[in-house]
Amino acid sequence: MAGAERVASSNFDDRPDGVVVGLVVIHAISLPPGEFGGGYIDRFFQNRLRPSEHPYFRTIDGLKVSSHFLIERAGLLKQFVATNFRAWHCGESSFGGCSACNDFSVGIELEGSDEQPFTAAQYSTLTEVLTELSIRYPAITVRRIVGHSEISPGRKTDPGPQFEWQTMRKLLRDKLRVQGYRKAE
Repeated sequence: MAGAERVASSNFDDRPDGVVVGLVVIHAISLPPGEFGGGYIDRFFQNRLRPSEHPYFRTIDGLKVSSHFLIERAGLLKQFVATNFRAWHCGESSFGGCSACNDFSVGIELEGSDEQPFTAAQYSTLTEVLTELSIRYPAITVRRIVGHSEISPGRKTDPGPQFEWQTMRKLLRDKLRVQGYRKAE
């Protein structure tokens, strides 16, 4: 993705043969929970998070997790996994009758939590990323951009009640219209 800082994660593998990327899953993450900055998310996705640094880190020690992208509070975009590969961001999940959403989705983590609003800079960067993904992968439409909570109900809550779905959808539709794409609806 143009403009993204590359931060390599080894937590990915090949997508199954013949799979079409057709879903974006929006997540929220903060490490430790409710705290921002510190580089802990990068280190978590790189398997370099030390359990001794915070009591919470002991509870996630040994997990192998990644996402394609992370958008930090100030809007900085980081890419951990190329979109043609399968990142490990969904876990047990299903969408539209298909399970294993990692197989056919792109994961975008927003640095945030259920308790705090996301920033204008994050929505701006997210709109840019979603626009590019919608152009690159024709099966991704505004309706095929979902929260982790939608594909893993009862197990996950992110991106949470503070995420402004209407704002994101309006920004994306406006951006796609400006660029002349009919899939804005």
